[in-house]
Amino acid sequence: MQDTNPTDLISDSTLLSEGIEDTIRVSLTEGSQWLNIDTMMPLIVVLGGTFLGIIFKKYLFSKLKNLSDNSAWKGDDIVINAVNSVIVFWFFLGSLSIALNDIDFGDPYNEYFSKIIIAFLVLSMTLTASRVSLGLLDVWSKNNSSLPSTGIFKGLINVSIFSLGFLFVLQSFGISITPLITALGVGGLAVSLALKDTLSDLFGGINILLSKTMKEGDYVELDNGYQGYVKNIGWRYTTIQERANNVISIPNSVLSGSISKNYTSMDAAFRVPIQIGVSYDSDLDHVEKVALEVAGNIYDELDCVSKDYKPTIRFREFAGSSINFFIYFQGKKFGDHNVILNAFIKKLHKRFQEENIEIPYPIRTVIHKNEVKN
Repeated sequence: MQDTNPTDLISDSTLLSEGIEDTIRVSLTEGSQWLNIDTMMPLIVVLGGTFLGIIFKKYLFSKLKNLSDNSAWKGDDIVINAVNSVIVFWFFLGSLSIALNDIDFGDPYNEYFSKIIIAFLVLSMTLTASRVSLGLLDVWSKNNSSLPSTGIFKGLINVSIFSLGFLFVLQSFGISITPLITALGVGGLAVSLALKDTLSDLFGGINILLSKTMKEGDYVELDNGYQGYVKNIGWRYTTIQERANNVISIPNSVLSGSISKNYTSMDAAFRVPIQIGVSYDSDLDHVEKVALEVAGNIYDELDCVSKDYKPTIRFREFAGSSINFFIYFQGKKFGDHNVILNAFIKKLHKRFQEENIEIPYPIRTVIHKNEVKN
């Protein structure tokens, strides 16, 4: 084994330290190129713009939201909530657009990136405009029944807004929309012929809404015997839910031309007539007193009976086997008549039995004539 010279050790360690220093110096030089402020500026702009959007949403925008919550008009809440969901994304797109101006990707990539940013901006603004428009339609329809908020109008608004957004995106990419509009105009005639029934249903639905013959939530009866609650007036069909929960879909063109009875178009309250017959031997004054007492009990007990209208009695006719009269209630909405009828008939029948008031069976007198044959 050879002895190690101390001088050689010192020389080797010196060379090693110099190599390490050179390596660190090169690494720092290369790292400084990446950490150069000019190189990092686009990233700083994007992060800073996004952070500014978060600050704006959390503090300034939240104050605007508080002001809108205290406002009596609900439309500002809809606008604030719609913009609130995309405000940070808009700040991000804006800062990204500024950052890309400092980066040279070479032609045509710089232009492509700018167009992509514009496309995303237009798409987000289109979605926001759709939310705002549909929300304002709901608010306006609650205060003004001239334009109900139904599926057909919501669909037309969405188609219009997204069509405009699509045209803006095409325009931003340098695609001329004039030939497209011309082609749509020329092809419109062929489409209208091919979709004749669909367009007939569409305009039938618009006619139903604008003429106000019915709206969602109304209870209607049609000339074909169908009756129920209007659930939705759509592009082609109007759906009606029967009381048995069956759903009927009727083409708008058919419904628009049919005869219908709307039970809730004007006043939700309606009269409930109940016919009763008593024997000719009955004391009509006593019958009237008992019937009104029972009707008064129903009036007090049932919440579905309108308190604005006291029950009344009217004798109507001398029938074949009874004297008939009507008791009139007023229900709060259509469908309450079933509850009123059920309760009144049971109580009145029991009370008539207690008072010995007869409800006669129909009587038929049949005379047989014997033919005498010679």
